[in-house]
Amino acid sequence: MATLPLDDGSGSLWYDVRGDGRPLVFVHGGWMNGRSWKPQVEHFADDYRVVTMDVRGHGNTGATDRDRYSIELFADDLEALLSHLAADGDGGNSDGAPVLCGLSLGSMVVQEYLHRNPDRAAGAILAGALRSMPPVDLPSGVKGFASPLPAVSTSLSVAGPRTTFRSLLYSIRATTGQRWLSVDPAIQSAAMEAVSEVSSAEFRKVFDALFRYDPPSLSGVSTPTLVVHGEQEAPPVVRQGERIAATVDDGRHLTLDRSGHLVNQDRPRAFNDVSAKFLGGIAAL
Repeated sequence: MATLPLDDGSGSLWYDVRGDGRPLVFVHGGWMNGRSWKPQVEHFADDYRVVTMDVRGHGNTGATDRDRYSIELFADDLEALLSHLAADGDGGNSDGAPVLCGLSLGSMVVQEYLHRNPDRAAGAILAGALRSMPPVDLPSGVKGFASPLPAVSTSLSVAGPRTTFRSLLYSIRATTGQRWLSVDPAIQSAAMEAVSEVSSAEFRKVFDALFRYDPPSLSGVSTPTLVVHGEQEAPPVVRQGERIAATVDDGRHLTLDRSGHLVNQDRPRAFNDVSAKFLGGIAAL
């Protein structure tokens, strides 16, 4: 485990590196942490230099001295970490360009990186991928008027992050009929524990970052990209993932059965297998 002082002086980014080889960098979902990639770290560390990080406001990184977060800021931190690893010889260019893997919020961070650097990553794996929250295209100017932030802030002040997150899950299930987050009660329970580690103030800043993100077009991105969803994923999220795969120059989309939003944990062996096949194709290029 290691830490990297953030460029804005607001705190330090926690990260972990295991193994040797081409860098394989994992970015977790909202209100989760790097531990959510444990099945992938254990599987890939024999062949890759596996890097996990805790995004600002999450896990061991925790709170930072910023009044507001954004997906763009999280992407700044990812770029800083990649630069640091390269300069430090820990995941550097000698092993090839990195492969980036993001889930949910992490998929947004990776998309922002690809938009800025359309040909610098060797590949991208986007799990539970979405472009925006809510996962629909709203007319310009409408989103601010439809903001759920006041209601979320009230819930956080009264009930705290865990109950607020549970309410979000209930609303998604009521709307879609899907179990959504996970089909495994144990995995869902572990996710709720991760949410409980996030303070109310940080929860709100992360929610605000998700809601305010204006996704860029990924047209012109030449990075081979694999988009993976679980069959219990919310249909609007799946449609956004299909759009991502269709927009990048070399994109593909697949669905894993018996899994929800946390597809890498619900079906770790299947997720690792499709990821390994994708990575093998990159190695052959």
